[in-house]
Amino acid sequence: MKNSKTKIEEFIRVDHAGERGAVKIYEGQLLALNTVVKDEDLKKIIEEMKIHEKEHCNFFENEIRKRKIKPTKFLPLWDLLGVGLGFGSTILGKKAAMLCTASVEEVIDKHYQNQINQLGPEEQELKKKIIKFREDELHHKDIAYKKGATKKGFYSIMDKIIKTGSKLAINISEKI
Repeated sequence: MKNSKTKIEEFIRVDHAGERGAVKIYEGQLLALNTVVKDEDLKKIIEEMKIHEKEHCNFFENEIRKRKIKPTKFLPLWDLLGVGLGFGSTILGKKAAMLCTASVEEVIDKHYQNQINQLGPEEQELKKKIIKFREDELHHKDIAYKKGATKKGFYSIMDKIIKTGSKLAINISEKI
């Protein structure tokens, strides 16, 4: 079994990578919305969600520095894949863009809940932040479904691919 310090370092490393990945997904979506797809309503929604993700990312960047934790070596790859996923999902249309958000947030919901369940009283501040960030992510998921995310037809395959990729990124970021 891992010691508490190692477990907390893994939590922070993967959460940092995940929140940075979320920012990059939204940057990719905004790139598509500013160049190829013109949808001001969707653009406004994405910009608002990106603000939360930047707040989350900044918190974990500070924790990385404060606790002297090495970030995952895969950050440059996650950056590229995040922008690509965001851009690609958005050029497929609003339903695909919103499904991208919903799918990622469903994985993050379970991931954060697992961490919340494991964090003890010695990490109360970290736990409070993760609880708040999980609530933000659930709100994003709800917005995504209200704005058109669907898992019907082709979108069910897209959902599975995004979720598998998200879980893989979590597993890799914990270790490397």
